[in-house]
Amino acid sequence: MLRNNPIVGFLLGLIGPVIGLLIMKFIWFRSDSIGQYYDMLAHNHDTMFKVFSLSMLANLAPFIFFNSKRYDHAARGVFIATMLYVVFIVLVRYVW
Repeated sequence: MLRNNPIVGFLLGLIGPVIGLLIMKFIWFRSDSIGQYYDMLAHNHDTMFKVFSLSMLANLAPFIFFNSKRYDHAARGVFIATMLYVVFIVLVRYVW
């Protein structure tokens, strides 16, 4: 089945946090422009850590959907993409 494909889950897992970043921009930083928002994230590492961590919650919806429909391969793809983002967040927080 096309939906039970780890590539589909992986792509949704990569797109989810980006959508989460945009949602948080329009909720918390609505007075800033997109350029100011990304500039603030690039220069303020504490805020970037918090925003990136919260944007990971956007992957919860496709993971729960795929898990409830028993699309285990797609859920695995979302999980792998989430773990890649987690490694990135840990590197940003403790290494850079």
